[in-house]
Amino acid sequence: MIFRKSLLREFTIAALGTFFVLLGITITTQLVRLLGEAASGTITSTGVVALLGLTLVTYLPVLLSLTLFIAVLMTLTRSYRDSEMVVWFSCGMGLTDWIRPVLLFAAPLVFTIALLSIVLSPWAVSKAEEFRRLLESRDDVSAVTPGMFRESHQAERVYFVEEISGAENLVANVFVSSTQNQKMGVMVARRGFQETMDNGDRFLVLLNGRRYEGEPGTAEYRIFEFDRYAMRIEANEMRGRAPSTKTTPTLDLLRERTPDNLAELSWRFGLPLSALILSLIAIPLSFVNPRAGRSMNLMLALLVYMVYSNLLSIVQAWIAQSHISFATGLWGVHFCMFVLLLLLFYRRLMVFSIFRFIK
Repeated sequence: MIFRKSLLREFTIAALGTFFVLLGITITTQLVRLLGEAASGTITSTGVVALLGLTLVTYLPVLLSLTLFIAVLMTLTRSYRDSEMVVWFSCGMGLTDWIRPVLLFAAPLVFTIALLSIVLSPWAVSKAEEFRRLLESRDDVSAVTPGMFRESHQAERVYFVEEISGAENLVANVFVSSTQNQKMGVMVARRGFQETMDNGDRFLVLLNGRRYEGEPGTAEYRIFEFDRYAMRIEANEMRGRAPSTKTTPTLDLLRERTPDNLAELSWRFGLPLSALILSLIAIPLSFVNPRAGRSMNLMLALLVYMVYSNLLSIVQAWIAQSHISFATGLWGVHFCMFVLLLLLFYRRLMVFSIFRFIK
């Protein structure tokens, strides 16, 4: 009982630390990417948080799988390094006695990974794409970012706004460049605002400005001064996109068993299975000689994880290309890794048997 409780407590502490580190790295990288899109005007600043949350949901299955593997590996490695394993072995504990505590710790995480990969991740990807399509359908003025030049969706106008007051719907120091009938027109105004008519039409109204109109390459330009100039804002239609397998619910993938759908199913079902097998592989891989360095077993563990993860991706591509069947792709990789698990346990048990025989 003491053995099991102490292991579960150490597993939990190591998992929490590892998860928050991995989550922090993921948040930082995704936030930088989304802020870059917001700066270019592709998405709004308010949409950064929503897209960041949806993106994290899609990354959680991989993060939790890696967290489980690292937590078990680092906990047992520390026990070897601090000679705690010698104490447990002297008390009659064998290497296989670590399987049950690891499974007890891994069971809720594997269930969470399965729930995320099968149900929540497709929903999050679908909502993220729907939100991006909604942002793409914004009108040109709504997509303008203060301090940056922004081209309209029809490539007919270029907008520049120095400042936007969201509360009063006002814009200051406006620059609009447009080309009509092979003539370039440039308008500048000190301020402006958006106005919606009774029939639903929207206009950008510029106040106290000038319009320069002429043909590029010639000196024939005309200058107009105006107190009020209204430009109609065309609404952009939401672009439809073909549904992808990543956004399709799992039940729909099971109903229509096309090669692409089966490939996506192999990935979704493979994540929780790989997490369970990796947590058990970490037991024999955690062995380290206290008198030697521990870098070798960590490098081997990293190699095993990378090979396993890449094999899942390769098999997914092979299923999509109809090179192998769904059953072969789904169970083949996990069966090979399970055989590797048995070989690692056998090798480590043989070493312990020889050591006890010599002793």
